[in-house]
Amino acid sequence: MGATLLLAWGLLAWGGSAFAQQAPAAEILFRNVRVFDGQGDRLSAPTSVLVRGKLIAGIGPGVQARADATIVEGGGRTLMPGLIDAHAHVIMAGLSETALLTAEIGFVNIAAARSAETMLMRSFTSVRDLGGPVFGVKRAIDAGLVNGPRIWPAGAMVSQTSGHGDFRLPGEVPAEPGALAYADRMGVTAIADGVPLVQQRVREQLRAGASHVKLMAGGGVSSAFDPIDVTQYSPEELRAAVEAAADWGTYVTVHAYTPRAVRRAIEAGVKCIDHGHLVDEATAKLMAERGVWWSLQPFLDDEDANPKTGAARLKQLAVSNGTDMAYQLARKYRIRTAWGTDTLHSPEGLLRMNHKLTKLARWYRPADVLRMATGDNGELLALSGERSPYGRVGIVAEGAMADLLLVDGDPIANLSLIEDPERHFRIIMKDGQIFKNSL
Repeated sequence: MGATLLLAWGLLAWGGSAFAQQAPAAEILFRNVRVFDGQGDRLSAPTSVLVRGKLIAGIGPGVQARADATIVEGGGRTLMPGLIDAHAHVIMAGLSETALLTAEIGFVNIAAARSAETMLMRSFTSVRDLGGPVFGVKRAIDAGLVNGPRIWPAGAMVSQTSGHGDFRLPGEVPAEPGALAYADRMGVTAIADGVPLVQQRVREQLRAGASHVKLMAGGGVSSAFDPIDVTQYSPEELRAAVEAAADWGTYVTVHAYTPRAVRRAIEAGVKCIDHGHLVDEATAKLMAERGVWWSLQPFLDDEDANPKTGAARLKQLAVSNGTDMAYQLARKYRIRTAWGTDTLHSPEGLLRMNHKLTKLARWYRPADVLRMATGDNGELLALSGERSPYGRVGIVAEGAMADLLLVDGDPIANLSLIEDPERHFRIIMKDGQIFKNSL
């Protein structure tokens, strides 16, 4: 029996590798393009960019390609890195919460694959997934079975009992000893109380292939049973998660909004705060001093708010009212700031990912907005170290992954160009492969 299982596992592993292997792509030369490299604040003079296989092989007006290379005449258009969403939920983006927690996992995965393709065709070539059983979808994308962005997965969101990831109905509490709720069995969340169980749940996500780990450190808007002002997880539990992740060469990010929750997480060694819209100035200053990343979202009470009702509406308004101050503090203290959409349970929201990015123009110059969604977000992805499943992204540089967008016009001069990728993004390339070409 043991030999049979090993043989079956070997065949499965071999099959996955076989799907992932692709013939080396021929060279592609972008000629007469002006480059936004994801790091500076202006376009280059007209130049050429050579792609060989999955990587950028050369940049400069004198770059030469092989005789059999594909030549793309840029016509003076802008060539820039693919966009990066630093707070995505590929599994949860396109399904209602009810569907997610009741549908068969096969249906959930097919719906997620459709969401992933939407993200890619809206110019997002990489995403940092902040919770959900996305490992299968990621593998299918990497194997070329479906189209979608690269995914840096967190796996299940680790939450305490009564935390932001505790989706159990009142009748399911108290739980039977050792019993798992449906969301836990699916891998959406992992409820863990006490240091040993937190360590175990974190290690389980790393074993499954997580590139980073997410803990719920404070209350949230979309959760029914925790007020937004509560602080979640003890310092000892947070440190246990941080140490377990560090042992694997990666980091912990936390969902938190309030000063108390954010400070506790930072003092425990957490490397990234997701949300944080209610922090005060002293907490922002601590983030800057410790070099902690702040993954912010432009949550406003506008057309993207998906208004809640009752107590959830009050929490939603508290967050949106804090957004302006959060961005002001991030700028004042020059905190390393990432951007993400946090699109949940909304197929319509997937179609507005680009609009959610241009909202940053309320606080930043267009070049800063573009840099945050490319080079800066790419730096955050690199924080996973050896657990990062891919190479350098978010920049146009020799040796970086060939994730490129050819844009009609200058998005630094006119940021609104990126709101309509169907019209203005003529080429979408990921891994050196062209997924859209409307030239």
